Amino acid sequence: MKETSKIRVLVVDDSAFMRKVIQQILSEEPTIEVIGTARDGMDALRIAKEQTPDVITLDVEMPVMDGITCLQKLLQQGQYGVIMVSSLTTKGAEATIRSLELGAVDFFPKPDNLFNISQDHHKVELIEKVKVAGKSKSHLLKPLPTPSPVVTHKEATEKRGHYKKIVALGISTGGPRALQSVIPKLPGNLAAPVLVVQHMPPGFTKSLANRLNDISQIRVKEAEDGDVLQAGWVYIAPGDYHFSFRKEKESVFIQLDKSPPMNGFRPSVDFLMKSLLKLGARDCVGVIMTGMGADGSRGLKELKEGNGAYIIAQDEKSCSVFGMPRAAIELGIVDEVLPLEEITAGIIRRVEG
Repeated sequence: MKETSKIRVLVVDDSAFMRKVIQQILSEEPTIEVIGTARDGMDALRIAKEQTPDVITLDVEMPVMDGITCLQKLLQQGQYGVIMVSSLTTKGAEATIRSLELGAVDFFPKPDNLFNISQDHHKVELIEKVKVAGKSKSHLLKPLPTPSPVVTHKEATEKRGHYKKIVALGISTGGPRALQSVIPKLPGNLAAPVLVVQHMPPGFTKSLANRLNDISQIRVKEAEDGDVLQAGWVYIAPGDYHFSFRKEKESVFIQLDKSPPMNGFRPSVDFLMKSLLKLGARDCVGVIMTGMGADGSRGLKELKEGNGAYIIAQDEKSCSVFGMPRAAIELGIVDEVLPLEEITAGIIRRVEG
C-alpha cells in the first residue's frame, strides 16, 4: 500500500525564535515535513519557487517585504495553502482580515507571551490548521474583488425589537472570506437582526466587523453587552465571549457571556442556538457554513425541534472545510443546502417570505 505523502511546509518569519519553534512543533507531526525556513518575504518567494511547498506559514509583519505583499506575490507565483501568523494587535488583526480576503486559507495568532506557543493547545491548533491548508481548496481561489465602499447605509428599522425573524449564523475556517460573499449582499432594510458566531480570538472579530461594515449596506458591528437587537443590523460575537440574551418588555438585549467554552470554542455556535431556544425565539433562520468540526449541529437540532427553526447549510463544493455543515446535514435537520453564492438569497427568502 502506497504511503500517503507528507504535507510539505515552508516556515516564514523574521524572528529566528519563531522559525525554530514553529519548525519544532510541525516536525512532531508524522504527516508534516518542514522543507525550509525563510526570514523575510523576498526569501520566501525564492524558496517557495524552488521547493514548491504545499503549505506556507507566513508572518504578517516582516521587514524587506511584509506578509500581505508576499502573499499577493506567492498566489501569483504558485498554488500554496498559506496560513498567516499574526500578532494580537489591531494592526495585526486588520492585516490578517485583509490577507484572508486575498486568499490565505487561515491564520494562527501568536500568543501574547511567545514562550507559551509550545503549550499543547497552541501546538494542536497549528498542526490542525496546517493539515486543513494542505488539503483545502480555498488557496486555489482567486482573490475576492475589492467591493466599492458603501458611503451611506440604507435606513434600518429603528423601532426597538421590530423584526420578523432572527437569523443566526455559525462559521469557522474560511469564514472571513465566505462572509464577504454573504453579508454585503444583504439589504440595509432586512427585516431581521443577524447574529454571527465566527471562531476567532479577541480583537480579530472587531476588525472583521469593521471591514464588513465598510463594504455592506446592512450595518455590521462587533456586539457589545447591552446592544438591543434591531432589524437591519449584523452583530458579530466578540472573540472569547458567548452570545446570550435577556428580554425586557418588547426588546431583546445581547448579553456577552463568559461561560466555559463549548465544543472547545468561545464563542460557540451551539451556545448561540441554545441561547435563542432559552429566549423562546420563534421564526429563526439558522445558517451553518464552512468550518472544521461539528460546532452548531446540536444547537441547531434543539432550536429546530423546540422552536421550528429553518436551517440552511453551505454545500460541500463551496466550503473551505465541510465539517460543520456536514455534521448538521448528517443529523437530518437541514432544510436547504446551498452554494455560497446563493446563501444570501436563501436568507432573504426566509426572512421576507
